Amino acid sequence: MHPWLLDQRYLFQGQSVRFRVSGSGRPLVLIHGTPFSSWVWHRIAPWLESIRTVYVYDLLGYGQSEQRSGQDVSLGVQNELFAQLIAHWQLDHPDVIAHDFGGATALRAHLINGCEYRSLTLIDPVAVAPWGSPFVRHVRQHVDAFAGMPPYIHEAAVKAYVRGAVARALPEDELQPYVTPWLGETGQAAFYRQIAQMDQRYTDEVEPHYGAIRCPVQILWGEDDQWIPLERGRHLASVIPSARFQPVPNAGHLMQEDAPEAIVAAALAFLHQ
Repeated sequence: MHPWLLDQRYLFQGQSVRFRVSGSGRPLVLIHGTPFSSWVWHRIAPWLESIRTVYVYDLLGYGQSEQRSGQDVSLGVQNELFAQLIAHWQLDHPDVIAHDFGGATALRAHLINGCEYRSLTLIDPVAVAPWGSPFVRHVRQHVDAFAGMPPYIHEAAVKAYVRGAVARALPEDELQPYVTPWLGETGQAAFYRQIAQMDQRYTDEVEPHYGAIRCPVQILWGEDDQWIPLERGRHLASVIPSARFQPVPNAGHLMQEDAPEAIVAAALAFLHQ
């Protein structure tokens, strides 16, 4: 397996954010969610690089980006980072594909920071209250107890958590790249830090304004999503003007692993408009 190397760095408020740029054509930005990293796009980005210049990055506190004690990695800071990255990359109306927390990040950057997109594809986004898997809700009530777990129990918990996002059985070698960034003393602390900072107020802040979205939107939703129900996706589509809604069969919350071909097909059709 080739390493997924984010070979460039942007300094955001003194913290290192890793990214990479590949392909050619109009700009396309891919934004991952939690508890993932830009690795979620490893099956998808190669297909899109043939028609677009593809930008991928790891959210602050995730993947190859910096993790540090006391760090703010909430949704309240991720849109500020994304707005700065768009300016740093000098992008004019990029297409954006965003998953989970990445969806909330893209929506907040659009509605709060004034970032303009040519199109926005949302994949099982965190966008409509209430949200948060049962595991997340439980951990938020007992963060200190979880953060202090022995490393081997923590690793088992993270593996079980990620597996819950995928409808198919995920082999160990395919699971490991999702788990590795959260291991070790720094990674374990970062994992529970980002859960502790999950706060619905960041989506409550923009949810009333979804009717004012200024670009074409398509929404893909795994029919077997165990984290955010399909009905939440249908509701989101109903409040965004002219949004396309596409349920994807045999796909869970992490559609990139269950149905990458569905994402590629929907993206290619939408981007060619």
